[in-house]
Amino acid sequence: MKQKSVAVVGAAETTRLGKIPDQSLIGLHADAALNALADAGLKPSDIDGVATAGESPVALAHYLGITPTWADGTSVGGCSFMLHVRHAAAAINEGLCKTVLITHGESGRSRVGASGFARAPSSLMGQFEMPYGVTSPPTMFTVPVLRYLKARGYTVEDLATVAVIQREWAAKNPRASFKDPITVDDVLNSPMIAWPFRMLMCCLVTDGGGALILTSADRAKDFPRKPVYVLGTGESVETPLVSQMEDFTTSKAFRVSGKKAFDEAGIAHSDVDHLMIYDAFAHLPLYGLEDLGFVERGEAAAFVRERNTAIGGRLPMNTNGGGLSYMHSGMYGMYALQESVRQMRGIAPAQVEGAKISVCHGVGGMFAAAGTVIFSNEAP
Repeated sequence: MKQKSVAVVGAAETTRLGKIPDQSLIGLHADAALNALADAGLKPSDIDGVATAGESPVALAHYLGITPTWADGTSVGGCSFMLHVRHAAAAINEGLCKTVLITHGESGRSRVGASGFARAPSSLMGQFEMPYGVTSPPTMFTVPVLRYLKARGYTVEDLATVAVIQREWAAKNPRASFKDPITVDDVLNSPMIAWPFRMLMCCLVTDGGGALILTSADRAKDFPRKPVYVLGTGESVETPLVSQMEDFTTSKAFRVSGKKAFDEAGIAHSDVDHLMIYDAFAHLPLYGLEDLGFVERGEAAAFVRERNTAIGGRLPMNTNGGGLSYMHSGMYGMYALQESVRQMRGIAPAQVEGAKISVCHGVGGMFAAAGTVIFSNEAP
C-alpha cells in the first residue's frame, strides 16, 4: 500500500453504549453509520463501498439505501474491522470505489436477535474441543494462557495489573462502562470465572457499535474533520481451534500481521506514540506487546507493571479503558479503531498530548486471526 494514500474522514460510535434493549442489530449498524456520515458531512448516496461483520453488507447497503461498487463481508471475529480498513484501502487505491463505509453493531448484552455462541457437534470445535469442556471464550483462552504464564514466569497479579491500569484510563472517559478505581486485590478477589481468569480480568458484555468512513488522501482535506491517514496495515490467520496453536506462548497471526503493518508504514517502534491492543481478556495486551515487538519475550508484564502503558507512561495503551472497562459488545475491534482515530484527531477524553502515530491491533476468535492498522495525523 502506498503510504498515506488513504485516510479516515468520518468516525463515530452509536449514540448510546452499554445496554440498548430497544434497538435491533441492523438498527445499531445504522445508528453508527448515520453518526459517522454526519461526522464526515456526507449522505448515504455519497458512499460507494461498504464493509461489515456480524451483519450482511447486502442488508446494510439495502437498509441505508446505498448502491455500492465494492462490498466486503469478511468476518473473522473481533478484528474483522481492522481487515476491513485494510481491504478498503486496497480497494480505494485500485479505483474500485471512492468512499467506503465500515460499520459494526452488536447486541452483546441485550441479545436482540442474537444466535448465541453454540457450535455444531460436527464442527471442528464440536468434535475436538467441546467434549473436553472448552466451550466459551473464558474456557478457550485458558488453554494458551496457562502455558504462557508458566513459560514467561508471569503471575495472576500481572494479569490483574493490566486490568487495574486500564480502569485508570477508563476513569477519564465519560462513556466508559466502569470508571471506579480498582486495585490488584480487587481483581484477585472478584468472582472466579475459569482459572486463572477472575471476573475483572474478563471483558465487559455490552451493546453498541461504531462506523468509519475512508477515502483517498487527496480528497481527505475537503472534509470537515481532521484526516487520519492510514500508514500501514497487516492481517493474518492461524487456526480455528485454540488447542492447535503452533505455540501457546505467542500468536503467529499477531506476529505476521504486526510485521506487515510496520513494514508498510516504514516506522520504528520508537516512533509510536499510542497503542491499542484488543483486550477481550487481560492477557492479550501482554501477548500483543511481545508479538508486535514493543518488548522482548518475557518483558511484557514488567513493562506494564512499571507503568509504561499507564497515564504519563512512555507508551500509552488502551486509553479508552479497553474491553475490560470501556465497552465490549463481542467484536471489540471497531472500538479500538475509534479510539485510535480520536487520539489522532486530538479529541480523545484521555488525550495523549502530541501523539502523531497510533498502532491499533486486534484479535479474532481465540488467536484465530489478527489485524493491525497504523494511523498518523500528519499530512502527506
